[in-house]
Amino acid sequence: MTTIRPHAEAPIDPTAYRAVRRGLADLAARLRDRAEVTVPATPGWTVREVIAHVVEISAKVASRSGGEPGVRGAAPARASAEIADLLTTWDRVGATVDRMLPELPPLRARILMMDSLTHELDVRHAIGADLAAPQEHPAFTNAFELLVQGFSRGLTERALPALRLETEAEYWIAGEGRPAATVRGDRFDLYRSLAGRRTREQIASLSWSAEPRRWLPAFEWGPFHLPPHPTERPTGGLS
Repeated sequence: MTTIRPHAEAPIDPTAYRAVRRGLADLAARLRDRAEVTVPATPGWTVREVIAHVVEISAKVASRSGGEPGVRGAAPARASAEIADLLTTWDRVGATVDRMLPELPPLRARILMMDSLTHELDVRHAIGADLAAPQEHPAFTNAFELLVQGFSRGLTERALPALRLETEAEYWIAGEGRPAATVRGDRFDLYRSLAGRRTREQIASLSWSAEPRRWLPAFEWGPFHLPPHPTERPTGGLS
């Protein structure tokens, strides 16, 4: 079993964001006739609006980092853009980000990958696409570690004891000091719990070594808020 502690200083695999971009782009290209399907894990966005969001973020990263002077505002408006137009923009802007990625601050690079991968998983769930493949995605571990880092900060800010997050093959220590409890589950279920995609009841239904109630507020941190009602079903099991 591998121990991984949350940090933001590790080198970033420059191919990881490209894999996220291509995976979501390939998925979106097959969904042009379902562009208006609502993605339940988002604030009411459609598939097209999710794609517009990740393209816009990519364009902002490129422009703010000086990678391509003409990309600011390059993402078409969410209300009117067609998926084909969005993907064309992402090809251009994303290629710039791919080249810049090794020079970006590691935390910014991780946030970029985590946001895009999380939304790929949102779309996959919304359309019933395979959810197992992303767990082997080259960006999955980096994105997961960033989520653990944010959750860890949430524990510390709330003066909560450390928590061990465990799958069948790995574990992470979130928070400060000796873990007072362990929560165990499938990698995908833990990822989605840390990314604000599961309800309190769903998180509490994971395998806990202690009463989970005291830790549940820390699952709301940064941009993430737990949904009041389930938006997806847990995968169950361990992987």
